[in-house]
Amino acid sequence: MTVLDTRTLNRATLARQSLLDRAGMPVAGAVAHLCGLQAQEPQEPFVGLWSRLRAFDPAALSDLLTGRRVVRTHLMRRTVHLVTAEDALAWRARHDPMLRQRVLAVYRRELAGVDLDELAAAGRAVTADGEPRTMAELARAVAERWPAPGPRALGEMLVAALVPMVQIPPRGLWRARAGVRNVPLSIWLGRDIDPPSPVGSDPVGSDPVGRALVRRYLAAFGPATSADLRAWCGLAGLPAAIAAMREELVSFRDERGRELLDLPDAPRPDPGTPAPVRFLPAFDNAILGYQHRGRIIDDAHRGLSVTGARMVLVDGRVAATWTVDAGTVAVTPLRRLSRADRADITEEGRSLASFLSDDESDRVQIA
Repeated sequence: MTVLDTRTLNRATLARQSLLDRAGMPVAGAVAHLCGLQAQEPQEPFVGLWSRLRAFDPAALSDLLTGRRVVRTHLMRRTVHLVTAEDALAWRARHDPMLRQRVLAVYRRELAGVDLDELAAAGRAVTADGEPRTMAELARAVAERWPAPGPRALGEMLVAALVPMVQIPPRGLWRARAGVRNVPLSIWLGRDIDPPSPVGSDPVGSDPVGRALVRRYLAAFGPATSADLRAWCGLAGLPAAIAAMREELVSFRDERGRELLDLPDAPRPDPGTPAPVRFLPAFDNAILGYQHRGRIIDDAHRGLSVTGARMVLVDGRVAATWTVDAGTVAVTPLRRLSRADRADITEEGRSLASFLSDDESDRVQIA
């Protein structure tokens, strides 16, 4: 079995993520191809798409949100993701058990003795009017029946797990500052969520959503291990989907002997392909979408990926972090940078500063 070294995996990741060459696809197509963008920080997806698309106009993403073609909802790993309306409807039911379990992992003691099906029914009854509500407002609406857990536990379980919700605009619009207000996904989109598909002991044909997730993940993130796939979405039961579609996939090994799965015709560029400097937003899935993240970030810096640090890729790997202060993009290297690296970072950073400031600033400072 062919072994793919770390640099080969890195270039494949960059190609799938549109980080080798900016893509010319529409914004909605990019959100779909990327299987969504992690978006608990509302403005970060704009930077993620700017780094991946040619001539990205942030108004296009705002229009997709107000036009209800893209939504902000709890999905993969119980985090808020920006996904297309079609993916939200198709994927949500498949994520329901995982979402319940992840909220319970935090609030198991508070929710002990609460019948979650009854709580879900109460939440659906409250939200059936389609009125936007904060998590606290929804929790208060059911707290008389369940006073013991407290508003935080009730609200998290309802909004993140039991009642499929969207965070409605102006939250998530370009340069908007707005709190979270929730509306049921099916009401916001005017369409019912796809029913859950059976996941039985016979993998053949039993989990079409799982198989679709495998294909979509590999197209955007592969080659990858099955552990990478689960780390990205948090779902159990995907090995059966993988087994059902083995004949569709090709296999490799990484340098540690782990099996890597991939789509036969997906791009795997030459490892010598040049990789330009790219600025990534906080919690970018190019880093978080794997269990084994060594293809793009050194183990010494892996912890930064879950702290909300924004990353700079140099030659395809995380080499610095960045922030913005008073219109200046401030870069903090994580290793020694060559003069050429600094020049490339400065050039790309100036473009980013201009994008973020509506051309009022192109200042870059490298520590």
